[in-house]
Amino acid sequence: MTQTHRFSLKVFIILSCFAYVLILPSSVEAQLDWLKKGQDLLGTVTQPKATATDTALTEAEIGSGLKEALRVGSETVVKQLGAVDGFNADPDIHIPLPDNFTKVTSVLKSVGMSGMMDDLELKLNRAAEAATPKAKQLFLDAIEAMTLEDITNIYQGPEDAATRYFEEKMNAPLAEAMHPVVSESLQQVGAIQTYDAVMGKYKSFPFVPDVQADLTGYVVNKGMEGVFHYLAQEEAAIRANPVKRTTDLLQKVFGAN
Repeated sequence: MTQTHRFSLKVFIILSCFAYVLILPSSVEAQLDWLKKGQDLLGTVTQPKATATDTALTEAEIGSGLKEALRVGSETVVKQLGAVDGFNADPDIHIPLPDNFTKVTSVLKSVGMSGMMDDLELKLNRAAEAATPKAKQLFLDAIEAMTLEDITNIYQGPEDAATRYFEEKMNAPLAEAMHPVVSESLQQVGAIQTYDAVMGKYKSFPFVPDVQADLTGYVVNKGMEGVFHYLAQEEAAIRANPVKRTTDLLQKVFGAN
């Protein structure tokens, strides 16, 4: 539609709306309703349509933008949680002792040895803090593996849609990849030695039930929960807060969302 034709159509619509208002013996509310309908129609007619090229470009930018949001968020979260007390001093993601350690804690506390359990809990958190920076590349690789189709489907989702999709799809392979990283970190911070000392003391008491714990699997799961917890917050902030859009692509994609 040419500019001249579009102008003529606008004039026609406006005149038609006023004609309805003047001719019909209706109430003020009805007249205003006709005017609103005319305005809506005018906006529909004059709104330029996106071309196929624009749509393709937008889809590519959306895909790149969401991946970049996850990358930026991951780097921020890794830096935060990989610091001393990143897990231990944060009540939202602090890693407690496994649930089946309740009996062990009770027995050792009864003989004044609860400090051993406190030390073990601290070292579980220290292991998660030590493992998080080492796992950074694993997260970045998983983000890169997301397809354009995957990402465009969640672009209009809730504020943590990308994180939750990422968590659902990548949780199992990430957990497997992080297992040796966390195992090494548990050794590094002395958690395995402390666990052996705790269990040795516990089993020295008669008639206590057997307790088993997969510390590596437990810290992997809790550590990833903590990462995803804050990654969701970073994604929401990037979507909502212009200050968080630290690159031109993020500003372009999320500024229009």
